[in-house]
Amino acid sequence: MQIRIALPLLEMWNLQTALAILGTLCLTSISGYKNGKVEKSCESMMPEHHSQPNTTASPYTLTANASKFSPGDDIRVTLFGSEHFKGFLIQARDATNPDAPAIGSFTLVDPDISQRLTCNRIEGSAVSHTSNAKKSEIRVIWKAPSNAPPAVQFFATVLAHYNIFWHKLPGPVISHISMSPAPPQPTTITSTNSASTSILPQPSTSEGCGKWKSCLTDPVSCNPSVHTNCFFLSYSTLGQTVSFELSGPSQGYVSFALSKDQWMGDDDAYLCINDEGRVSVEAAHTTGRTYPEVSSKSVLTDVGWRVSDGVIQCKFSRSIYAPQDPVRFSLNNSYYLFVAHGTAEYGMIHRHTRQPLISSHSQIITGPPEILTGSRSPLLMKYHGALMLMAWMLAGSTGKLMAAYFKPDWPEQTLFGQKIWFQVHRMLMSLTVLLTAVGFVFPFVYRGKWSTRAGAHPYLGCTVMILAFCQPVMAAFRPAPDSSRRWIFNWMHWGAGNAAEIIAVLSMFFGMRQQSLLLPYPWTTGVLSAFVVWTIVLKLVLKLHKHGIVRKGSGKEDEIPVLSNFSEDVNWDTKFRVAVLAVLVLGNSAFCISLLASIGDI
Repeated sequence: MQIRIALPLLEMWNLQTALAILGTLCLTSISGYKNGKVEKSCESMMPEHHSQPNTTASPYTLTANASKFSPGDDIRVTLFGSEHFKGFLIQARDATNPDAPAIGSFTLVDPDISQRLTCNRIEGSAVSHTSNAKKSEIRVIWKAPSNAPPAVQFFATVLAHYNIFWHKLPGPVISHISMSPAPPQPTTITSTNSASTSILPQPSTSEGCGKWKSCLTDPVSCNPSVHTNCFFLSYSTLGQTVSFELSGPSQGYVSFALSKDQWMGDDDAYLCINDEGRVSVEAAHTTGRTYPEVSSKSVLTDVGWRVSDGVIQCKFSRSIYAPQDPVRFSLNNSYYLFVAHGTAEYGMIHRHTRQPLISSHSQIITGPPEILTGSRSPLLMKYHGALMLMAWMLAGSTGKLMAAYFKPDWPEQTLFGQKIWFQVHRMLMSLTVLLTAVGFVFPFVYRGKWSTRAGAHPYLGCTVMILAFCQPVMAAFRPAPDSSRRWIFNWMHWGAGNAAEIIAVLSMFFGMRQQSLLLPYPWTTGVLSAFVVWTIVLKLVLKLHKHGIVRKGSGKEDEIPVLSNFSEDVNWDTKFRVAVLAVLVLGNSAFCISLLASIGDI
């Protein structure tokens, strides 16, 4: 018995221990770069930041206070620059083999901003930052080992921002005292093939769209030089290069991608990322819905950027063909255009908060200039929203009123052999179920699977679909009006119908904030709220009218005697109810059309 009890406890303890260790490892991986624990980069000195090193001239310099050393000497090493930096990694290596392991050990001058790392199994053989706070200068002491090579060179990787860094900057070379002095070494790197970067003097403009450049805007026909809420993408061909211009209101990043279809994945993407007022412009490639993989090849030229009034703007040129980077698309082919934006932290982008703007058709990038149109909502999702609005704002609400308040009217008239109220009720509710069922299918066709990011909306929608389907099934098997079990059907039918209507309205409120059908906020929420209040008020009017004129009936389901407090004219009651119904339908139609129009605009 003790063994049987102990084993599960041991297994539980092992599971908890494993989870704790796993959590610690995950936290270490996530926060490792901020606190400088970068032992993973000891060999390559390359940060794992999903970015490529900057190839422009470095604003940072690495110096040493001596040009010669003897074993055991202390050499003061200083890293400084004309710009602040957040992270760094300093090592000393064999000058004749810069890829060799780190040698020697460092002593800290300021432990608050620097720390020693263990690289190549030598404690203190590298120095890194302790936080991502801004720094202007780092000073450390390097102690020469007894087995030092004849010439030693210092190297530093410096991070200005998360994705803006200079990799393995070469510092001074110091020689053993028995050797001749080493020739001077450059302390910065200037790339011969790097893109020139400039600050753009003014915002983008829509002038020339459709004439000498193609443009895609959101809202339609907006001008980024006038409207700060304008998302703008333009491109024009000049010889063998294409010039792109992108701008939009965002605190983090704006981006666009060339896609062979209207789905994200396997796309040629370009990112303009704002990191504390400085914009990096990068080419990337997306695979599925994963983080874009930044290109290691320099394919962009004439790069420029600007940040003003919350708008990120960037421009660059690219060759029509980029054989040096196989994942770049040829611009002579036809593609859909995606424009997305979102937040960024330390230069690393997060998932876009809105559905990307997608061009309505594909176009050859080097083709004739054109003014493109696009939408942030797929057509299937627009159909889904429109059908659900018509189902529950028009057909469903009207059909319920017919059963609730119009049974006493037109007692002698029939429609296809049944009471008028019943036929109208059945027709409208059947239409509600049909519209709901068709609209229910569209999101699954579009997504191809269950959406894990849609919150409560899909769960509410499934509940409405089940209740709506149950209604005609219950009606088909309902007992006769004089059956002793008829009251069971009446309560179930009434309860399921009201529950479906209430949940449908809640689902519409949640649906308005979905990325794939993000309606203008808060205007559309106000319209839907007004619809709810409007419906409740008019139903209350009908309810008061009903209770003010009804007396105890004969017990027959479809024949309720009517006695008006104001008039003995039964026709007046019918006219009143019809008038209220007409007002309600007209009002609901106005609300529904307003929301349908907003769906058409996105």
